[in-house]
Amino acid sequence: MLVGNPLNRSETVTARHVTVVGGCGSIGRLLLPLWDIDGTRLVVVDRVVGTVPATVIVGDITAPTPDVIEAVRDADIVVLALPESIALQAVSFVADNASPTALLVETLSVKSHIHQRIAREAPHLQSVGINPMFAPALGFSGRPVGAVVHHTGPAVAPFLHALTSCGARVVELSADEHDRRCAATQALTHAAVLTFGLALANLGVAGEELTTIATPPHNAMLALLSRVAGGLPEVYLDIQSGNPYAVDARKAFASAAAELSDVVDRGGEREFGELMTRAMSPLADQGEAFRATCTRMIAALP
Repeated sequence: MLVGNPLNRSETVTARHVTVVGGCGSIGRLLLPLWDIDGTRLVVVDRVVGTVPATVIVGDITAPTPDVIEAVRDADIVVLALPESIALQAVSFVADNASPTALLVETLSVKSHIHQRIAREAPHLQSVGINPMFAPALGFSGRPVGAVVHHTGPAVAPFLHALTSCGARVVELSADEHDRRCAATQALTHAAVLTFGLALANLGVAGEELTTIATPPHNAMLALLSRVAGGLPEVYLDIQSGNPYAVDARKAFASAAAELSDVVDRGGEREFGELMTRAMSPLADQGEAFRATCTRMIAALP
């Protein structure tokens, strides 16, 4: 079954041949409907066999067989829907074997390293990186997709337009700005949720001890914990270890926790109120909107 929203013909990316490396994974499956159009040959290269609407070649981009080489050489668009370590290795192979007019698309959560690698090893290829800021099973509709144009060309704009046409909110950023923002929206968020789970484990309170007396905000945190801690370790590790700004995000989190403890231990109601006001400041003028969102969320929780 395809992940994401069905696309009509006007929402597809025109290409004669598209090769998606890692197309049997969740991100690859999210993207495949973009090229579900008569006349386009859609090829998936993956280490595992999956049921996808494409010709599947079982192979490894880092140890390419002749059929993998042919799939890349014949493609108008080559997509690397791969973990960072493999995608970085694959850039030089794609640069050496892809058509000089091909579009290279990568889907990494961190853009600085791949941006530098493409600039160094594939400067002649038009290339763009995307980062769907949601679990692929949710689909594109109404959700943000970070986009970094590594090297512009005639195929870049139609590809980004296709994402917009299927409901995505495409946000174009530089590689550095992408990683800076994602350190806050991804690395910090995941670290806070995982730290919350570790704190509960350290407290020795679990299961029905929590849920029978849990407040709605606590249940919301437990739901987030289940989602994040139940995900793929390689995905969440890439975000924490690969993003050059993630270490600052974790330091900021640790510093904020220490500041909270200090105010509780040494301050009073005025100081705690000031802390709460400062904690609200990142919401800027969107505080009321997020409060309304929270009300709807809590209404749906046990």
